[in-house]
Amino acid sequence: MGKVVLVTGANRNMARAEAARHALLTSHPQAHVSLIQLDVGCVRSVLRAAQEIRHRYNRLDYLFLNAGIMPNPQLDPKALYKGLFSGYSRAIHMFSTGEGLLTQKDTLTSDGLQEVFATNLFGHFLLVRELEPLLCRPGCSSQVIWTSSNNARRSAFRLDDMQHKGGVEPYSSSKYASDLLSLALNRRYNNQGLYSSVICPGLVMTNLTYGILPSFFWTLILPLMWLIRIFTNTFTLTPYNGAEALFWLFMQKPESLDPMVKYHSLTSGLGNNYTQPRKMDIDDNVSSALYEKLIELECTVRKKLKDVDLEHSAEITQTEG
Repeated sequence: MGKVVLVTGANRNMARAEAARHALLTSHPQAHVSLIQLDVGCVRSVLRAAQEIRHRYNRLDYLFLNAGIMPNPQLDPKALYKGLFSGYSRAIHMFSTGEGLLTQKDTLTSDGLQEVFATNLFGHFLLVRELEPLLCRPGCSSQVIWTSSNNARRSAFRLDDMQHKGGVEPYSSSKYASDLLSLALNRRYNNQGLYSSVICPGLVMTNLTYGILPSFFWTLILPLMWLIRIFTNTFTLTPYNGAEALFWLFMQKPESLDPMVKYHSLTSGLGNNYTQPRKMDIDDNVSSALYEKLIELECTVRKKLKDVDLEHSAEITQTEG
């Protein structure tokens, strides 16, 4: 049996997922590609999907935590204007990280969690916990790989508000939290053969990116961005280029990787792709504290679901009676 790889966020719906599966099997007819319906923003969906995965497989070699959302992005025109005319370095930094440029309007999920937090972080945390028997096998190693962002910033995250209920940058907060959680997973699971890493795809033009600004703006600025790429390596621009670090990590021995760095997909001015490790602004104390708070939240959410199920069963019993 070859490597067993699970990728979240591969597609937004099953129709597109089936089309992607067909394309993969056409180009790689010897591969085994299966689909699992999973909404990482919904706790019940995560639990159902994890149960199905455990039923199908007895091991998991790679878990790519790629799903993520940035709902209702709002552009700050003043910040954009200031960034564009504050010098070359500032403009590059602004477009690469989105720092000070974007805010988002978050909503609540059916579980009562902040949607960005639930989708980008908590759902993945719960998935790892549920798949622990497949990831932690005696004498074997596995890799958990998080898709983070240049937008992950310590200043956007607060441990006492890990869901970012009181802020306007839930995306940045959730991505910084994933950097912290990756470190926590390494501290707790390395001795069981599970290793966690973080990547940044760079500035990639995807549906998420195009949704940030009006279409006419991208029409105007895209040629400039391709030109700027000659002088900076963070503008990967295409999904293929942005996936460079994912592929590079797939080829490495997980125990040789540094848990304190983020692996960046970079593209040179000549169009050559490469991966570069960069130190993350994280520490063990905050990482460990976040992990404990997530464990507490998991217990609370599981109890809430159990209470709902018991209440539902009681209603059915009364109806039948």
